[in-house]
Amino acid sequence: MTVEAASAPPLRASGLAASLPLLSLALRELRGGLRGFYVFVACVALGVAVIAGVGALSDALRAGFEKQGEALLGGDVTLARPHRRIEPGEHAWLTERGRVSESATLRAMARRLDATEQVLVELKGIDGAYPLVGELKLRTATPGTTPPTVPAALADNGAAVDEILLERLQLKLGDRVTLGTREVVIRAIVDTEPDKITDRLTFGPRVFVALPTLDGTGLAEPGSLVRWRYALKLNATNDNQRLISFRDAAKARFPDAGFTVADRRDPAPQVTKTLERLKQFLTLIGLTSLLVGGVGIANAVATYIDRRRKVIATFKSLGASSRQIFLLHLIQILLISALGVVIGLGLGMLLPAVLNATIGDALPVRAEIAVRPLTLLIAAVYGLLVALLFTLWPLGRAEQVRAGVLFRDEVAPEHALPRPGIIVATIACGLAMLALALATSESQKLAFYFCLGLVGVFAVFHGLGTLLSVVARRMKRPRRPELALAIASLGAPGGLTRSVVLSLGSGLSLLVAVALTDAAIIDELQSRLPKNSPNFFVLDIPRGEIDGFTSIIRREQPAAHVNQAPMLRGRIVRLSGKPVEELKIPPQAQWVLNGDRGLTYADEVPEGSKLAQGAWWAKDYAGEPLVSFEAELAKQLGIKIGDTVTINILGRNIEARIANLRDVRWESLAINFVMVLSPNALKGAPHNLMATVALPNDVTIAKEAELARLIGKTYPAVTAIRVKDAINSFNTVFTKIMKAVRAAGSITLLAGGLVLAGALATAQRRRIKQAVIIKVLGGTRAKILTMHAVEYGILALATALVALVIGSIAAYATLTRVMEVPFVFSLEAVAQAIGVSLALVMLLGAFGTWRVLTAPAVPYLRSE
Repeated sequence: MTVEAASAPPLRASGLAASLPLLSLALRELRGGLRGFYVFVACVALGVAVIAGVGALSDALRAGFEKQGEALLGGDVTLARPHRRIEPGEHAWLTERGRVSESATLRAMARRLDATEQVLVELKGIDGAYPLVGELKLRTATPGTTPPTVPAALADNGAAVDEILLERLQLKLGDRVTLGTREVVIRAIVDTEPDKITDRLTFGPRVFVALPTLDGTGLAEPGSLVRWRYALKLNATNDNQRLISFRDAAKARFPDAGFTVADRRDPAPQVTKTLERLKQFLTLIGLTSLLVGGVGIANAVATYIDRRRKVIATFKSLGASSRQIFLLHLIQILLISALGVVIGLGLGMLLPAVLNATIGDALPVRAEIAVRPLTLLIAAVYGLLVALLFTLWPLGRAEQVRAGVLFRDEVAPEHALPRPGIIVATIACGLAMLALALATSESQKLAFYFCLGLVGVFAVFHGLGTLLSVVARRMKRPRRPELALAIASLGAPGGLTRSVVLSLGSGLSLLVAVALTDAAIIDELQSRLPKNSPNFFVLDIPRGEIDGFTSIIRREQPAAHVNQAPMLRGRIVRLSGKPVEELKIPPQAQWVLNGDRGLTYADEVPEGSKLAQGAWWAKDYAGEPLVSFEAELAKQLGIKIGDTVTINILGRNIEARIANLRDVRWESLAINFVMVLSPNALKGAPHNLMATVALPNDVTIAKEAELARLIGKTYPAVTAIRVKDAINSFNTVFTKIMKAVRAAGSITLLAGGLVLAGALATAQRRRIKQAVIIKVLGGTRAKILTMHAVEYGILALATALVALVIGSIAAYATLTRVMEVPFVFSLEAVAQAIGVSLALVMLLGAFGTWRVLTAPAVPYLRSE
């Protein structure tokens, strides 16, 4: 009998009395430290830290929105709509309820006076009251000098601009630039824009001018793509109920005005939704990390039970029941799990503060440290559920093994299943995690398939590990001793095969899926663009000047192809008669209902589209308004031919019946819209035209730029956007997003690395014994190194190859079923996966081998 067992208190009590001695004994044994449980604690802490950190950051940003909402919005409430400025009656109703500030934003071209260079800018016209809350901060190019006030900077055709505009046009403060038909003088540099986050996505430098200056540019004429925005500081806003009352009153007073209303409780709904979806994605990544780490948890528990075989056998010999032994060790495991959870929660709560201190200026809003208890509770529950999921089974097996078997288990291991209650509890933990993932996800379908796929991945790699072990045990040994020993290690009962394959395989599969998805999307954007794609998108061409515009293009480039279409903006307010606010729309289709959308009318099917269902209307059609809808989006919205779509255009609701559905080839870059109406639906509505200009392939960049300058000089009010510049801008944003996704996916691989390190530590004693025996028999260090390198190399290659297959399948499903992007296999992604696998396994394996080679032989020989 061991001293540890001999000193144990009696285990004969039952009920509540039994729990106290068990807890006392568990605490006494834990006083010896956490040897063998460091990886256990690290795995739990890592997963919990990711989930808690993401939740804490989301809570901090939400708190920032709530606290800074008034300043971010520029008031208590804003009303915005495209095309149409506010009417006197609407303005009077608003001014009765508080102070009002008017602003207008649109895209335009800023040009040097000599017309040698031009840049796409985001032009914003403001009145004297802007901003009602917050401050538009200006500065000069010389540090320490006092900048002009906003009224002084914008007076007499003045402008304040983002500094990058000066660099692109090679200008300085005091120089003039052309906006539309007016020259403006640049008097200041914009340092801080208070309501920038609530505005639309910007593609160019910001330029501020006064509203009278904007009126004089000719850029905000009726039909132009301008967004009018009205911020309102209510006379009395002591609570949120007043905001709700105002919104209800505005909706009743202007039912068909087409305003999009936002208030300071959620100043940027689109940003909030994006943050929420990012939180869900990263939470699932954290759950994946926890489950991968669960392999390390199971290894640690199995190793712990293995070390305590003789103690458990002694307890049983002295009459301890299996249930008492199970509870004793479960209490210890739960205490250690709680430690990992506490460490993870602490690290997670530090994330908002760390990000605030390091990249606070890059965050969409300054994070306010305010973590909801529910966030911490969810992270803690995830951690404890994973710990139980991977702990109950090995504990249940130890409970079932007889005392005599435990004594000889080291030389003759016996496989035993836990009792039915433990099996049911293990399944219940898995189902509880699934339920929690579904309950906390906006898209239950996505969360379900993610968890289902994760279970499938675990099953595949567990099967692969078992297969490798079986094949290694049965295959004929090579003549070279080091190769034979390497294969023997792969098939050994206590070997690394299952742990390495399961832990690394799941992490690598995720990284491969992300890398292949990234590669396919970039390939679609860059290399799969049609050869005859347009060179320019030209916006805001007045209808009366389209013939002159086309003639200039033909004169300069006779082989150019010009395609034109009317363009308006409108907001979908009802589908089949139901307000969109009352509909449950899938997250992937929500964007079409958020704010206003571009639309057009046509008497024939647009280029780049083909009919999927229904028939096109006749050219002289004069019946009820009809609309052609994009087929895939219609499916997601649950609408079909014969249903109605109500669109608010220029403050008027137009109800159109769906006449047909179109398949749109967006990658063609032809002029296409989600909605195309029959011409009679928009008869008489003021609007401008947009056009695409496709030049011959042999036209040089210099000629392209020269044509753009000529268009700008002849038609100052139009905006010519070079397609390649727009794609590059998108690629820049996309690249940053994919880097963040890869970094998140790498957390799973880090968890796999922890598990691998734990598995190596677990097998260390057996490997040292093996190395000592080899040394005594005349083996050299080179032979031991070769043996380990072969073993690790086989594991890494087998894991990487299967991970490539699984990751490719996941990427294929994501691309073709969700994103509708063709799948492209990338050798670079493959090389990265194999490289990461080899590097991680060989690095940690080399560290373990070094410890084996440097271990003294005498103590291990004496211990035997």
